[in-house]
Amino acid sequence: MEVISFCYTEPCFRVGCLNMKVVAKSLNSRRSKHLLLSRKARVVCSVSDSRWDSFRFINDSGNFNDAKVENILDQGEPSGSFGSLEGFQHTTFNSDSLSESYDDYVVGVKGNLRDVSRERDGSITKVLIPGLPHDSDGDSGSPISSCFWEWKPKLTVHYEKSGTGNVNSPPLLFLPGFGVGSFHYEKQLKDLGREYRVWALDFLGQGMSLPTEDPAPLVKGEGASEEQDLMWGFGEQSEPWANELVYSIDLWRDQVHHFIEEVIGEPVYIVGNSLGGFVALYFSACNPQLVKGVTLLNATPFWGFLPNPIRSPRVARIFPWAGTFPLPVNVRKLIAFVWQKISDPRSIAEVLKQVYADHSTKVDSVFSRIVETTEHPAAAASFASIMFAPKAQLSFEEALSRCQMNDIPICLMYGKEDPWVKPIWGFQVKRKVPEAPYYEISPAGHCPHDEVPEVVNYLLRGWIRTLESQGSVALPLLDDPESAEYGVSRELAFVREGSQKEVRVHFFGSKSSIWNRISSDIKSHIMELGNTVR
Repeated sequence: MEVISFCYTEPCFRVGCLNMKVVAKSLNSRRSKHLLLSRKARVVCSVSDSRWDSFRFINDSGNFNDAKVENILDQGEPSGSFGSLEGFQHTTFNSDSLSESYDDYVVGVKGNLRDVSRERDGSITKVLIPGLPHDSDGDSGSPISSCFWEWKPKLTVHYEKSGTGNVNSPPLLFLPGFGVGSFHYEKQLKDLGREYRVWALDFLGQGMSLPTEDPAPLVKGEGASEEQDLMWGFGEQSEPWANELVYSIDLWRDQVHHFIEEVIGEPVYIVGNSLGGFVALYFSACNPQLVKGVTLLNATPFWGFLPNPIRSPRVARIFPWAGTFPLPVNVRKLIAFVWQKISDPRSIAEVLKQVYADHSTKVDSVFSRIVETTEHPAAAASFASIMFAPKAQLSFEEALSRCQMNDIPICLMYGKEDPWVKPIWGFQVKRKVPEAPYYEISPAGHCPHDEVPEVVNYLLRGWIRTLESQGSVALPLLDDPESAEYGVSRELAFVREGSQKEVRVHFFGSKSSIWNRISSDIKSHIMELGNTVR
């Protein structure tokens, strides 16, 4: 298959370099080799000022393009933009088992913070970590390119990339949650792209990977209203290219597979949030040769309701419709009603308010991009296909077991205040894979990579550094072998414009148990109560 990419590139700025050693050596040399691709990719790039206009994805008025979500959320003054990294100096510690600690850095940051990496506050150790790149310091981070890749006829995938010039660094691929897209990883692309090659993908049927043609058009003269004409997929017969098309988790697994082979061209570190976490784990279980490691960010432990036709063919035949095009008549009415409710900007704002623990987090861009997606004429039918698509061939637990059998490194990062995927789900994964580092972040909700990107980026850098050095560098926040077994709590401090922010991170070691977690929570509440009383 010929690969065609159309790229949109943001303005380029001078990027400051981190004084950070990147060891380009994998734990498994078999996985670190470039894939021998049977098909060469042809890349065509063009510059555009708009992500949407050329495909006419939004209405001419563009009502919500400049909407400000804080007016709807009523969440007060946003916290502002991020502080910058001024210095990044490495120190070492004495240990029989670890020669180097990722944690031991002295970071110089503008503001009132002292230039020290740690200080004691009761039983909690504070660690000063880098902030994000910021325009005010002349460092906008790594420039981001927005591209389109034609996977199959009429199935065009949107993705964003950054840091592609870092040819000797490991590649990272980010997979988004349900209802969002690659734009949700802007803070990772700009920051991590300064050291790594980074890609973020839009799943087919979501974000900007929605179809550019109607998969099941209405026949002219059917007497359809103008409103119905704006909703694709509501006709009586599907187009040839959309036959048997279902926006399922199996489709996304295959999409990721071909994307890595044809666009990236070598094994990757794969990171997934929510639905993206499920897909990341499922894909890794099926394609271990393409994966260097998996990071789960509040990964959903289940997806889909209908039986998988390959795994349970007899049971699957009981259900007359499983997400294909066109939508059945009775489903169209239901979806039209439901879609009107959930695509309302007020409903979108309310969902964002639920999933972000800190309501001062600025989510204007995320809000406007989600609204733009809902305005696409294929959005409602795509939503229906996703909701009625069958389950994956493997359950989350089965995928996890396969990854463990194939020795795929796994890292867990969960926002403690997530109202949907509670941290207990992450701890259940930890119980089944005790060697996996598990970082519980607070305060943080369902999307810690967007809410506290400084923390997630810091932990992700450290985990990759540990794997690339074959364990000679300690995991983030660990400075002794006992911590790696039983766990430790840290407070990570970083600077955002106009404020200093602190986030508590608890690392659960290989010998942590559910009782350790409960005990940790009780101690945490007691300390908070004591601080309040004082």
